[in-house]
Amino acid sequence: MPYTHLSSEERYQIHALRQSGQSLRSIGAVLGRSAATICRELSRNRGAQGYRPQEARRQAWARAVLSRSRPRITLRQWREIARLLEREWSPQQIAERRRCEGTLAISHEWIYQFV
Repeated sequence: MPYTHLSSEERYQIHALRQSGQSLRSIGAVLGRSAATICRELSRNRGAQGYRPQEARRQAWARAVLSRSRPRITLRQWREIARLLEREWSPQQIAERRRCEGTLAISHEWIYQFV
């Protein structure tokens, strides 16, 4: 079953079913989602006044935007990679060395794309 984000309609249904005292499992069964999905939705998108569908949609959207807008590899890190490439290190060597040092998780494929 492919993953799909919760829709606004599903969020309103979660809110209404939760208000009527339904369990997470029964809400999941009604929506065709797992109870874990419902639990995550309620915990991640709860505001100061509890779970509200419109606020939940805003919070989920904001997290999605932030995750795409923040570069995973900084300019400083790319400069360091370029410096190592100039020293004739292979992308595999750079990736493995960074992984072992715990300083950067990058694949050699990313480095090839960078070049």
